Order: sequence, then structure tokens, then C-alpha cells
Amino acid sequence: MLLNMGGPNSVDEVEMFLKNMFSDKNILTMDRYTRKLVGGIIIYKRLDDVKENFVEHLGGKSPLPELTNQLIEKLQKKLDMPIVPAMRYVPPFATDSLEKFKADGVEELILFPMYPQYSTTTTLSSVEDIEERCEALDYKPKITVVEPYYDDYDYIKMSAEKIMEALGDKDSKDYDLLLSAHGLPVSIIKAGDPYEKQIEANVSALKIYLHERGIEFKNIKLVYQSKVGSSSWLEPNLVDVLRNPYHRKVLIYPLAFTVDNSETVYELDIEHREIADKIKYDDYRVAKCFNDDDAFVELIVKKIEEL
Repeated sequence: MLLNMGGPNSVDEVEMFLKNMFSDKNILTMDRYTRKLVGGIIIYKRLDDVKENFVEHLGGKSPLPELTNQLIEKLQKKLDMPIVPAMRYVPPFATDSLEKFKADGVEELILFPMYPQYSTTTTLSSVEDIEERCEALDYKPKITVVEPYYDDYDYIKMSAEKIMEALGDKDSKDYDLLLSAHGLPVSIIKAGDPYEKQIEANVSALKIYLHERGIEFKNIKLVYQSKVGSSSWLEPNLVDVLRNPYHRKVLIYPLAFTVDNSETVYELDIEHREIADKIKYDDYRVAKCFNDDDAFVELIVKKIEEL
């Protein structure tokens, strides 16, 4: 089961996505009454804008479901087992697959988080979702979760290759490389979430890999994106860094995503590009996620076969 947050399959699912996300106790870590109130305020403020962005810039749906299905098609040729997506906030939810697995007598579930770094807001939330749905179905398979792979050599190599692919024939020494991870409230990190440490280790490994191959950028900087609300979040914020550039040529690599979604295709490549255009950057590039790349297929196969 490939675990991910999911992406709206249509504009009609945008509200469902936001409601389910802000109802998640791992996302808004307060009591359920406050969570309902705060979540409702966030959705009220954002819903129309998010819907409009989906219609105008994304063709009315997230690219994530289709890209995930393309990845599964390739995986199916390499692994002799059922492979299904299990999205957290919009269909396809896990229940239909779990019902079929139970009926077919499947005794073990292997959960592959599409998040390279572990966080309570992503991996834990998705794993707990599977466990709760199994309990509701009185289905008791052995559940195996693939470990975080943020520092796996093949993962680092793939990341470097996506960076170089986005750079094309340009000279890396002319560019700032911004490694953009999804942000989190500082309160979640202070509560013991290991995400920030794993992101920093990921960045360190990638810097070493590039350096050892003589790939030099003017500057390599870790940044965080997608801040919501007024609370304190991990910094530096990508928007702040873009508004105060060191140099006018920048390449952004989406560090915490494996499949392109609205936060890479819209937020990074359209919304933030507008900032760069206003400030008159000489060049603004965004690297693609792995999506259904053969190298990513091989990484997943390797991780499953190592279990």
C-alpha cells in the first residue's frame, strides 16, 4: 500500500481534502472542539482561493492520483503482489482495498510511505489511518511499515539527478539551490517529531553527494514552504528567501515530496514563480519529483525485497 495524503480528483473534492486534513489530530494537535473551530476558520478563509487555483492552474484536479497510478502500473510488473494507493484525505481511501484483502485472505500488509522523512503529520497519520480501518473491519493482518529512506544512497542519487535534470545545460555555479521541504509548526517539532532532524540529515547527505561529484552551486540552502496560519513554523520560509535573493538565478528542489502535487506544480512552479518574476530573477527553475521514474520504481522494489 502506497501511503500519501492524496490530492483532490476534482474541484468538488477540495473541501473534503481540507476538512479531512484539518480534522486530523496529528495536523492540528489540540482538543477536538478547538480543532473543529480552528479547522473551520482555516477552511472558510482558504476554500474559494484553493478551488480557484485548481480550476485556473491545475485543470480542476491534482496531478498526484494519476501519477501514482502510473507508478503502480510500473511496480506491478516488478512485484508479484497487489499494489494499491491509500490516500489519507481524499479517495482512494484504504477501506475498499482492505475489504478485498480481508476477503482474499491477505495476511500481511506492507505500507510504503511516499514521504521520505518520518513525521507524525504524515507517516504516523497514514499508518494510524490504516490501523483504524483494519480495526473497524475486524481485519488483523501483520502490518509492516517501510522505514524512512531520506538518507538512502539511491534516494540521494535520484534527488541529485532530478536537480541536474532541471538545471539542463546551465552552469550550476551560477545558481542558488534551494532545497524546499514542507514546513511544520515549531510546536510539533518541540513535541518530539523527528522531521526537522531527518530533513537536515537529508540536506547534509545531498550536499556531500553533490560536492563529491564536483557539482558546485553558488549557495545551497534549506528552506520550508506551505506555511498556514500565524503560529511559529520552521524557518527559513521559502517566500522570505525568494523576496530577499542572494542571486538572481535559482533552482528549487522539492525535498519532502516524491510525487508531484499542487504544492509542487502550483505553489512552487506557479505561485512562487510570480514572486521571482516581480523581483526580476534572471532564471527560476523548479525540479520535478520522481513520479514514475524507473529509478524510483527500483528504490521501492528494493525496499520491499529487503524486508
